Amino acid sequence: MCGRYSITTNPEAMRQLFRFLNPTPNVPPHYNAAPTQELPVVRRDRNGARELVQIRWGLVPFWAKEPKIGYSMINAKAETVAEAPAYRAAFERRRCLVPADGFYEWQRQGKQKQPYRFTPKEGGLFAFAGLWERWRKPRPRTGPGPDPGGDAPLETFTIIVTDANNLIRKIHDRMPVIIDPSDHDAWLEAADTTIPMALLQPYPAEKMRGYPVSQRVNSPKNDDPEVMAEAQTDLLFGDDLSSPGDEGG
Repeated sequence: MCGRYSITTNPEAMRQLFRFLNPTPNVPPHYNAAPTQELPVVRRDRNGARELVQIRWGLVPFWAKEPKIGYSMINAKAETVAEAPAYRAAFERRRCLVPADGFYEWQRQGKQKQPYRFTPKEGGLFAFAGLWERWRKPRPRTGPGPDPGGDAPLETFTIIVTDANNLIRKIHDRMPVIIDPSDHDAWLEAADTTIPMALLQPYPAEKMRGYPVSQRVNSPKNDDPEVMAEAQTDLLFGDDLSSPGDEGG
């Protein structure tokens, strides 16, 4: 799964990669982004133009009775995302890109879990495959006449995960789907879902690196550059994570 990641890139730098057209929102850096937080995603607006918005991590399906379901829906499985009732409609019509510059996974070592941070080898900004939804709590009808509607809608997103590549598999069996910049248009715009479905593949291991970080990342209260710093620890796979030397996927 993907339960923590970082997005520290300046929003104007995000504009260069994602080509969104709306005014840049105030997006603070997140060194330890966690579920239920308001985080940036790139999606198409009602006119088909790209926009950068901040919405809550943890997808709430439009048909849900209560928003608390989002706590258990921070990730969607690539294998079932096109058929699962919670994600099917969003996969067809509400795909998004989730900007990131790294993500964390944990490896069990004895009685403890050692966190690792993974990034592209060259560093910099990239995007997870995501889905977003709009949920509104209806108000009960009080009599005949027009539906009075409900409260302001809650917008949420989830990150799609797939099998880990040969690098991350040493730590965890799943990883978030990373969409290559050349496929951003297809992910956001394709009407035929067979096209985005084909993009739900492990990112090549030879293009990534990983390193251990402090257990400070375990608490979302620790949201500062220190959580991304490489930690000194007794590593089982330390050299391999820095130089995987495999073919990925």
